[in-house]
Amino acid sequence: MKFLEGHTVGIDLGTTYSAIAMLDHDGNPVVLNNADGRPITPSVVLLDEDRVVVGPSFERIAVADPKSIVEAIKREMGNKNFFVVYQNKKLTPEFVSALILKKMKQDAEKIIGPIANAVITVPYYFNDIRRKATQDAGRIAGLNVVDIINEPTAATLAYAWSRGELGRADLKADERTILVYDLGGGTFDVTVVRYTPTTFRVLATDGDVMLGGLDWSKRLSDHLVEQFKRKFNVDPSADAESMLAFHQEAEDAKRDLSTKTQVPISVYYKGNTLSVSLSRTDFERMTADLLQRTKDTTELVLQQAGVTPEMLDELVLVGGSTYMPVVEQMLREVCRKEPSRALAPERAVAEGAAIHAAILQARSGINTGGIIDAIQKRLNCVKTIDVNSHSLGIKISDPKDKTRKINHIMIPKNSPVPNSVKQRFGTNSDGQARIHVEILEGDATDPAACEVIGDFRVFNLPSSLPKGSPIEITYSYDASGRINATAMEMTGKNSASAEIVRDGGMQETDIKDALATLSSEYEVE
Repeated sequence: MKFLEGHTVGIDLGTTYSAIAMLDHDGNPVVLNNADGRPITPSVVLLDEDRVVVGPSFERIAVADPKSIVEAIKREMGNKNFFVVYQNKKLTPEFVSALILKKMKQDAEKIIGPIANAVITVPYYFNDIRRKATQDAGRIAGLNVVDIINEPTAATLAYAWSRGELGRADLKADERTILVYDLGGGTFDVTVVRYTPTTFRVLATDGDVMLGGLDWSKRLSDHLVEQFKRKFNVDPSADAESMLAFHQEAEDAKRDLSTKTQVPISVYYKGNTLSVSLSRTDFERMTADLLQRTKDTTELVLQQAGVTPEMLDELVLVGGSTYMPVVEQMLREVCRKEPSRALAPERAVAEGAAIHAAILQARSGINTGGIIDAIQKRLNCVKTIDVNSHSLGIKISDPKDKTRKINHIMIPKNSPVPNSVKQRFGTNSDGQARIHVEILEGDATDPAACEVIGDFRVFNLPSSLPKGSPIEITYSYDASGRINATAMEMTGKNSASAEIVRDGGMQETDIKDALATLSSEYEVE
């Protein structure tokens, strides 16, 4: 990886809030405040008639056209069918995310000076396509994205640093096993990590990129709509402006119920006002299924990691949605341990990303911006071992039913990376002239439920090959996210291969064009 001249930062690009951090001269991770003096920036974009506002206040949003407000764009990353029309242009999720990153970058540069390099975080369960899109967004924003790091891994680095352990090769510390429960605004991950001061090894991970605090808020706003309809016989959901107010009331109530047992709620529509009192118990009851989904995932990951609750040394909470008391209560029951508040849930991921960025710089032998030598040496000896979050497979004919295709998994999820595996298959017919290999990402048996992330063909097979002639498929997955696949026909030694590279999402020309457009046509405030 190549580092450019300028500061290096870590960025938590969140669904609802984002943060940017760097290591100070003493080697401590520090979150940089935005222009409003806040450590986190709402991941909301207001596409006004003549200007773009990132992280606008609710008062500003309330008077804006609802169609001009873009929220939760992270959930659309990698979706080629999603776009926002602004000034007769179609803005992709990558471009909208780049607007958020540009705002964060320019605010931080007012404090520390020019920023060149960045590590950006993603949920562990982001697939290859979403990871590419995140990297492309950073590049459009003018950042040299040196790596994409999983959010729980970043949080673990921040946790070890907070304990004074990270990189301390002199410590004869025993291995510790921790569970990182990360419930953010729009995504959810749970990960089990085993670490020493110098080695971090992910044992298992799982999650949901469409589950987060937004879903708790939406459940409450939907409840308010139903209450309104029953009382006044009118449907406020038909009015976008009114629904903004409903959603904001629901969000505020959700946050207040983290510290209060009862909150008043008042919503208005067409001359009618609904005033209700909502208890924490009622809110927890109407969202119990959402919490259950995170509980099921937590129990599954513990099982996949081969870790019992008694084996856990710590339970670490990450993400603003973990402030809901019911989350802690559920985790106490599952893990039989008191959850740790050692980290600030909203800042931990950005701080860990900054640490990871400094580790990469230290390994590269590059001066890390004035960090003292002792810290740089500590960072240089840290090693992380991740796992793949999605299975890698190949589309083959079902051995039990040749009329249908199945996804044959070659590298299961939660396998350590790097990883490589070889398997032999047979040709489907006599005299088969070519082989078509489709590389699938996903755990489902049905190929239609998986992502096709690459394909290639082997031509010029020997004409006399009988049905069932051996074909050797090799899959490899390296630590940087590059996936390689090779197919070889063993009789005539004909072969072909494909390489799926994480940083190859958008075409290079498209990224350059988007960067030029963002730089010249979009002032962000």
